[in-house]
Amino acid sequence: MGLEKENILIVDDDIHILELLQRHLQSLNYHVYKAVSVKQALYVLHDSTIDLLITDIQMPEIDGLQLLKYTAEHYPHIPKLVITGYPSVDDAMSVIKSGATDYLTKPFTKEELKQAVNRSLESSKKVKEPKQKKQAITSSYGQMIGQSTAFEKVTEIIERVKDNKATVLIDGESGTGKELVARAIHFSGKFAKQPFIAVNCGAIPENLLESELFGYTKGAFTGANENKNGFFQAANNGTLFLDEIGNASIAVQSKLLRALQEKEITKVGSQKAEKVDLRIIAATNNNLQEDITNKKFREDLYYRLTVVQISVPPLRERKSDIPLLVDQFIRKYGVEYKDRLLSIADDALEMLQRYHWQGNIRELENVIQRAVIMSDGKIEIKDFPDYLKYKIEFPDASFSSLQQMEKEYILKVLAATNNNKTKAAEILQIDRKTLRQKLK
Repeated sequence: MGLEKENILIVDDDIHILELLQRHLQSLNYHVYKAVSVKQALYVLHDSTIDLLITDIQMPEIDGLQLLKYTAEHYPHIPKLVITGYPSVDDAMSVIKSGATDYLTKPFTKEELKQAVNRSLESSKKVKEPKQKKQAITSSYGQMIGQSTAFEKVTEIIERVKDNKATVLIDGESGTGKELVARAIHFSGKFAKQPFIAVNCGAIPENLLESELFGYTKGAFTGANENKNGFFQAANNGTLFLDEIGNASIAVQSKLLRALQEKEITKVGSQKAEKVDLRIIAATNNNLQEDITNKKFREDLYYRLTVVQISVPPLRERKSDIPLLVDQFIRKYGVEYKDRLLSIADDALEMLQRYHWQGNIRELENVIQRAVIMSDGKIEIKDFPDYLKYKIEFPDASFSSLQQMEKEYILKVLAATNNNKTKAAEILQIDRKTLRQKLK
């Protein structure tokens, strides 16, 4: 009788269990791959087409639960059957949460193994009924979206400052949406019809920033062929948003301080001060307190800027907002790239909520943008880059005894020869009797 089409990978550090499982599965006409460690199992998964993973839980260095989590995300189509000799309620719950489709306790009969394998393989063939998507409760403020407590704290402060011209400092990590907060302050208040000018202080060369902010007169420097207003004049009666304020030079900081104190600015090359009436909103991802200590930022300017301070929380502190943000980005890029609305699988959304998001909302948007392009209509785990998926951290390599190295090599050769001891003995250049003794 020929082999079935299914390839089964069995993982256990006990060679006797591996051989028992191999005999049972081969008698059921399955093709079997063996691994004595999680590391070996990953090589097989990478190089071979596997239809079912059978693994033990208790193994040295890296346990079977980590292998389950890794496989669930990197190879989500592979069903997973757990075999363990240490049954407990806690183990069972951990196994199911890690993505296993079935759970078999040692010792087991050939018939019990057969039934468990059949159930696991059948589970991968079933077409799951699409779950009705729950209607998300959307809470938006300007172009921002969220419903977490952290999000509400930010919007509460915006409500208090939107109708006055108090100076505001917005701090937070890169990618958290500091400019969106500034725009929400301006466009949700009574000054919404006035100009909103955004300036990235980090993108303008230091020697040009002063003239760009305050303007210059004809002949003030080489190339100044006419009088020109700066961003302060352009934003008069409205809002000037100074992003990355921590990158401004000490000289520019001095002129900013005077502009805030006196409500007037002086163009480069001019002696005449001009009155301005506007609101300043500054933003930074630097620790300005440290910059003050290191003499990189003026302390008096800092206190002028922080009449009101808004700290924008990182995405990892507002993970309940991720489904809303994902839905927004899917709508945006689904229409842009696919001309239709897409959806996202539940396990894919769970992965996004688990990830740390060092790049915050900007990183999340980039991931969704890529996933929309890679998807076939419904975003799934396979559409995400590998760095989002579960990783196994192997302990630092340590020296092994010669006996241990010999054991591992013999097992590796046996696995490669499909447990053909005659062929393995030929490769090892020993006789079958010596091989049997070493296996004992």
